[in-house]
Amino acid sequence: MTTPPQLSSNQQLNQIIDQLLVQFAGRFGAETIRRHVHESYLALHREATVMTHLYVLTQRFVTERLTALAQVNGYIPKVEVEVLYVCGGNAGRSQMAAALTRKYGGDWLHVRTAGTRPAAGIHPPVVTALAEVGLLPAMEFPKPLTDEFVQAADVVVTMGCGDACAIHPGRRYLDWELEDPCGQSLAGVRRIRDAIDERVRLLVAELQQPVPL
Repeated sequence: MTTPPQLSSNQQLNQIIDQLLVQFAGRFGAETIRRHVHESYLALHREATVMTHLYVLTQRFVTERLTALAQVNGYIPKVEVEVLYVCGGNAGRSQMAAALTRKYGGDWLHVRTAGTRPAAGIHPPVVTALAEVGLLPAMEFPKPLTDEFVQAADVVVTMGCGDACAIHPGRRYLDWELEDPCGQSLAGVRRIRDAIDERVRLLVAELQQPVPL
């Protein structure tokens, strides 16, 4: 990727790069980290309607990407089952599935989400429907699907994104046919939430590690 001059001289992005160089010292070099920061910033910037938190979200997104890449390369040992939920906007179905999975899963399970066409933010009725069952996705945000996320996953669950998700050997792929909550009433979103809840419970039960005797 050719870096636009304005990114190379962006002080806030350079601060993120410096922090990640410390965090991932011995795992990734400056060029890899710089490329991921600039790619991630541009990907989030394309969909952003409010720039206030863009740098914070960029740092979180890049950290997720580099952590996944470190897992794929064996730099960080995988001690958790990794589940990736993918939908179109990463603003409804995948966010509800992730929140419910975290609720029912334990320390042995880690969840990521992504979208093939990320929205600008999580749909407000989705936030309300999750709050009704005690779940607040306040720290979550729509993010684009990346190859690192797919490669690091043990299970990839797609919801309405067709064949846009890359296929890698050794992963379990599931496709859940669910309505898109975008544009739905709160009652409709509740119905989708409950359908996801049922599927998540079954998936977590299947993935649950046996308790040692």
